[in-house]
Amino acid sequence: MLTTKATTRLNLSRATATQWSIAVGLFLLLLLPALRTLSFNVWFGSLATGLCFAFVALGVLISFRVLDFPDLTIDGSFPLGAALAAVLISNGVKPLFTLPVAFVGGALAGIATAAIATRLRIHSLLASILVTTALISVNLRIMGRSNIPLLNNETIFSSLAKPFRAWLAGWDSPTLLRLSNSLLVILLVGLMVWAVKASFDWLMHTEVGLAMRATGDNPQMIRALGVNTNRLILVGLALSNGLVGLSGAIFAQYQGFADVNMGMGLIIAGLAAVIIGETLFRPQRIASATTAVIIGMVLYRMAIAAALSIQLPLPGGGALRIEAQDVKLATAVLVLLALSLTHRQQQKRKQG
Repeated sequence: MLTTKATTRLNLSRATATQWSIAVGLFLLLLLPALRTLSFNVWFGSLATGLCFAFVALGVLISFRVLDFPDLTIDGSFPLGAALAAVLISNGVKPLFTLPVAFVGGALAGIATAAIATRLRIHSLLASILVTTALISVNLRIMGRSNIPLLNNETIFSSLAKPFRAWLAGWDSPTLLRLSNSLLVILLVGLMVWAVKASFDWLMHTEVGLAMRATGDNPQMIRALGVNTNRLILVGLALSNGLVGLSGAIFAQYQGFADVNMGMGLIIAGLAAVIIGETLFRPQRIASATTAVIIGMVLYRMAIAAALSIQLPLPGGGALRIEAQDVKLATAVLVLLALSLTHRQQQKRKQG
């Protein structure tokens, strides 16, 4: 038999699931007309973009979920990785070599935030804001200007484009040839994401990973065991922002340019991916959690692509559309609703 508290928690879980089911149902109802009109190019392009941003979702998972450290540095470390990759490629460096450089650049940004927060005892949010603000000038110094185009330069994708297209030509499918660029990105970046995810899952089961998870769950207990939590926070933020810098380098090569403002509001997208993944899959283990946030980022990018095609009829005969400039607002509202529902559920559990 269930106890009173267990029964209350079960009812709360069912109520929350019902609320989310209704919200998702209404959202899909709005998206249904758009889903019918979107082409394969849009769907595969959204999937490719989502995989490029999957490293951001993993980075947010590390900082917000594993370490319980609110970190806004990713808004600066993402364009930092893109800036490093763009400058190196423009100066003749092999595109593949730019990826570890971008990772190290993002890691240094995370180390700066961790050092300010742990050594100077400044609040994590303020520390990350300070570093992000400083990175705006750093990125401009690295790039020399606000935007660097890469359309005429070799990238990690361009070197494989011709042989991959020739291989697809053997399938005698015009559709595959038309989607060759997106398919190449999906396969190549998907392989990178899988390798990073597998490595991170392994790391989280080592002594360092277990201590890092304990630092986020119960820092007092882990400090009582003689573990240096400040060092673990530094390692965790370095890994988190390193992955974000790597994502910036890959995305810059995918879209063909690097811009100093390309990371603005990225933290909201990362949180949205984490919330979507956790809501849909409710992971209980670290391996399932990493898979959930990766899928959450892909679904988030697909939802944006579909939302941009929504047309709601107005009484006067016009139509209300979500424009590109409304995406940040819509994402912020989505994250706010998700966080408010989660907060209400936690408050009811405490009262129960």
